[in-house]
Amino acid sequence: MVIQDIVKILTDSGIEPNEANIEVKMLIEHFAGFGVKDIIMGKKLDAEKLKIVEEKARLRARTHQPIQHIIGFADFMGEKFIVNNDVLIPRDETEILVLKAVEIINKNNFKMALDVGTGSGCIACMVAKLSDCQIIGLDISKEALNIALDNASRLNLFNKAIFRKSDIFSNVKPGEKFDIIISNPPYIPSSEKFDIQEEVKFDPELALFTSDEKGLEFYQKITEQAPEILNKGGYLVFELGINQAEDVRKIMEDNGFSDINIIKDLANIERVIFGKI
Repeated sequence: MVIQDIVKILTDSGIEPNEANIEVKMLIEHFAGFGVKDIIMGKKLDAEKLKIVEEKARLRARTHQPIQHIIGFADFMGEKFIVNNDVLIPRDETEILVLKAVEIINKNNFKMALDVGTGSGCIACMVAKLSDCQIIGLDISKEALNIALDNASRLNLFNKAIFRKSDIFSNVKPGEKFDIIISNPPYIPSSEKFDIQEEVKFDPELALFTSDEKGLEFYQKITEQAPEILNKGGYLVFELGINQAEDVRKIMEDNGFSDINIIKDLANIERVIFGKI
């Protein structure tokens, strides 16, 4: 068994060749401590470590479990975040959300932020790391909050990224105000549950699906309540699902938000929306 045989295990299961090569390198680095430089220099993996990598590749091929769950970490904005079945795996598109939020925070010298549906804490942690803002991450899942706390601890973000169990704003304290609210909410209609990729089925349903037909449930709930806890001139920033931008724009306008802008991702999909109260 050589490395290319392990790549073939993945490609034979339907994984695209480029992706299979990347995933095998991730497995080798994580389970064998063997980096790209070692591969280029022609170093050989010992048989025992190669066997572990092969077993993990076969698990990936057989179950379609995401490679990040098998490794236990996901790369996001240059940092490694602990992930498992209790949290969403951070996606590249979410970097657009974080970068826009950080830009708004730094431009306005904001000091208090809120991340609704924090999950792994990746958004809250990177906002805290890239700004002088303190951020509170809210989530209804106790298991997700434990992961978020571990991630904040690993990045030494004590007292900068704080986490709290809350159903949307249910545990926001009376009189508590924020300069910016950030959210990547569930936005997939439950009717699409059986059409999603196999890998996505390993993500927690609470973080993915809504009860309405257009995936707007949480945009509506968050936006309706946001003006009560935002300071005047505060911002609301959302990640968007496909074809949801105009519906979310209307929800924001109906609830008093102005200066609403939409940002497209590299695939030309309207991915982030933000506005001011």
